[in-house]
Amino acid sequence: MSVLDEPVGGPAGNPLVRALRGVPAQERAAFGPADREAPPVQWVPTAVAILLAALLLWGISRVAPATMVGTGALGLALGFTLFHSRFGFTSGWRQLVAVGQGAAIRAHMVMLGVATVLFGVIFATGIGLSGDPRGYVSPVGIGLVVGAFLFGAGMQIGGSCASGTLFAVGSGQSAIVLTLFGFIVGSVFAALSFPFWNDVVPQGPAISLVDVFGGIPGAVGASLLVLVLITGLTYWVARRRTPPPVERPPSARGVARVLRGSWPLWVGAIVLAVLNAAVLFVSGQPWGVTSAFGLWGAKVLQWFGAEPQNWAFWQQPANAKSLAGPVLADRISVLDLGIMVGALFASAVGGAFLLHKRIPWKLAVGAVVGGILMGYGARLAGGCNIGAYFSGIASFSLHGWIWGVVALAGTWVGLRLRPLFGLSNPKPADSIC
Repeated sequence: MSVLDEPVGGPAGNPLVRALRGVPAQERAAFGPADREAPPVQWVPTAVAILLAALLLWGISRVAPATMVGTGALGLALGFTLFHSRFGFTSGWRQLVAVGQGAAIRAHMVMLGVATVLFGVIFATGIGLSGDPRGYVSPVGIGLVVGAFLFGAGMQIGGSCASGTLFAVGSGQSAIVLTLFGFIVGSVFAALSFPFWNDVVPQGPAISLVDVFGGIPGAVGASLLVLVLITGLTYWVARRRTPPPVERPPSARGVARVLRGSWPLWVGAIVLAVLNAAVLFVSGQPWGVTSAFGLWGAKVLQWFGAEPQNWAFWQQPANAKSLAGPVLADRISVLDLGIMVGALFASAVGGAFLLHKRIPWKLAVGAVVGGILMGYGARLAGGCNIGAYFSGIASFSLHGWIWGVVALAGTWVGLRLRPLFGLSNPKPADSIC
């Protein structure tokens, strides 16, 4: 029996176990144990998570203002939420394209709808703890299309998206460490090729729906209308394809579910939207993930004697400032580290922290390749599933909508490449998706 066929925490007849057969190890553990009641708290990892959280916030306070400490705390909350809601970007797109199951995409629409309204209020008032709040509005051009396509394919091959990589690493899924490594490598190559994409390839304009529709109310209304239409489209697709239902993992009951069980997708969607708005209010910009990976890669290169500070990408004023400063003074790095620690705490309290000891070589190769594609693609596209798709759409940037459509096309290609790396896809005949 291979690692890909091992049952997860329950008898072979358990429907969740059957659903997870053939699913790669790094994706399975996100579902947690298949037992009806949550397993005991894992006290050692819990204590480690609390200590790391305290050290993280203390370290931030030594090199950055209080708002950055607040940003770190929000990162912890994001990691906690991502783990407990098992909020799926990668799996959501895979289920829709493979078998027409749109439940996760409808959760995306709830998340985007709530975030759009909250962002609209914050932008309209102009109030924030770090000055005038600014959204992510990026250019629409060739780089966006190429980058989003690469990211869509890469997240299916690598088995995770940007946010999923962070919370999976925090919860002990060792295969995803390889995806994170690939993310960093891909980000470094993107920084190295910056002159080509910035100077040679034509750049398009940055288009805000606020300008297109004459103000924030019009942009909010247009965005919500599109989200409703997409929701309806997922139901139409489901009627035509009759997808298998989505199985959610069993969970603790009552109040214990908040700390030790899985949350409904719609709860995770709303909490993530509120937390993203809080990041915007506290730090001055929305939630992002992948820019930190390039910074980490450049820092490592400096340790080995390389001079990435001489690259054109790192000579851009904002990038040069990040590279010259400590990692804990970088806003996105603080969020990323907080997510990993928050997920560690959530998984340990829920009794689901698990280190995978065996990683099939095909899975390992796929994790690295997928990570490289995502790291490179995110830099070309002005963000990932968080910075471009989630925060971009909530910021009323047209590039966020285009990113989502093109990444869906990349997902279609990625699904056809997954079997090369020992990964399976949902099938219409499955009893559970």
